[in-house]
Amino acid sequence: MIRSLSTLACVTLLAVTTVTAPLTLSAQEHAAPADTHAQTGEAPVDIITPHITDGNHLELPWPNSHLAKEVELPHWAPINIGGMQVDMSPTKHVVFMLLAATIVAIVLIGSANASRRQHQQQGRSRGFAGAIEAMALYLRNEVVLPNVGHHGEGFVPFALTMFFFILVMNLLGMLPWGATATGNISVTATLAIITAIVVEIAGIRANGIGYLSTIFYWNKDLPLPMRVIMFFVMSPVEMVGKLSKPFALAVRLFANMTAGHIVLLALIGLIFTFKSYVIAPVPVLIATAISMLELFVAFLQAFIFTLLASVFIGQIREAHH
Repeated sequence: MIRSLSTLACVTLLAVTTVTAPLTLSAQEHAAPADTHAQTGEAPVDIITPHITDGNHLELPWPNSHLAKEVELPHWAPINIGGMQVDMSPTKHVVFMLLAATIVAIVLIGSANASRRQHQQQGRSRGFAGAIEAMALYLRNEVVLPNVGHHGEGFVPFALTMFFFILVMNLLGMLPWGATATGNISVTATLAIITAIVVEIAGIRANGIGYLSTIFYWNKDLPLPMRVIMFFVMSPVEMVGKLSKPFALAVRLFANMTAGHIVLLALIGLIFTFKSYVIAPVPVLIATAISMLELFVAFLQAFIFTLLASVFIGQIREAHH
């Protein structure tokens, strides 16, 4: 549990640091619509795209303000890092990442304590704590350990952290006035980069000097002239393969979590496109079905990210075979 919480803190800190830096422009982009609304006296009616767009404000439920009110987040002075001004002011996605990390810590610590107490009293866990324990044990025994290979217990905290952290961020984006932090490419890219670093460190620790064979292609079964030719041909391919894995992790999670909200926006937009509420039941029913599918996708994408991370770790640990 301590290692899981440490991993969660590191992952959250790196993700928060990455997503805040590029948001100076984003804050300016969001400022213009706010000024427009202030001039016209009209509030924004879009309640879908704020789930996937970032900004320097939060949408909160508020009476007599068209479903929501924008609450500005604090703005801090930029920090000088190596001569470069970095804006570390909190944004909407940063707030929801910190909220997700807090929820994960509270839920897992509470469930662990409840499960320990129930095991002592009844010999088994039950209720919500039992469900969390069953989920964690399934991921450990059926997903992580079979894929990372022998002596892979040390990777279980990392994999479980990724799963629950991504899952909670996905689910928060489905709540009214929520935001999907995993719909931000900066967040998913940071998670993918962290995973790539863990993968490469696992390969170095498992293979030692043999780790170089995962970068430079050197087939000892070929004649020397052909071996040299294949070295120059296949080594770039090996490097592209290394880079494509974190890229695929980042884009897959980002695209899937963004697509659901875009589809919902398109379906609800049909009502306003045809300017008739007569067709409203059809897109609303389809949007409801899409929302149920999106709930499934929230769990699925967290599972796939964890599964692929475990597979990549297992592949590089067994590279010398």
